[in-house]
Amino acid sequence: MQAASTIARELMGDIAPKFAELTDQVLFDDVWRRQGLPSRERSLITVATLIALNRSEQLPFHLGRAIDNGVTHAELVEVITHLAFYAGWPCAASAVTALRQLSPGQSALAVSSTPSSTKE
Repeated sequence: MQAASTIARELMGDIAPKFAELTDQVLFDDVWRRQGLPSRERSLITVATLIALNRSEQLPFHLGRAIDNGVTHAELVEVITHLAFYAGWPCAASAVTALRQLSPGQSALAVSSTPSSTKE
């Protein structure tokens, strides 16, 4: 059994403790760990959705999580390029900017702990 997630409580538990608890327990400890899809595919779906909906604030964390889940930098570039024609050029351009800021091999935890990914 995997350890319980605590990342949301670490990032936002001080201001929204119940939201952070639900994020950790329901989203990361239940939905992300369901048997129907491997984490790698869940990451690809999540990144594609965030790009298509232009949810750029959440994108850096999920790009790092995708890398943690085995998606390569080259595959993320390919997803962004593909989505440029379906989600729009501006959405894809914003995703390129987010990916550029992610160091090769940088994990989701490293992304979430940087000041640029949190609001002050």
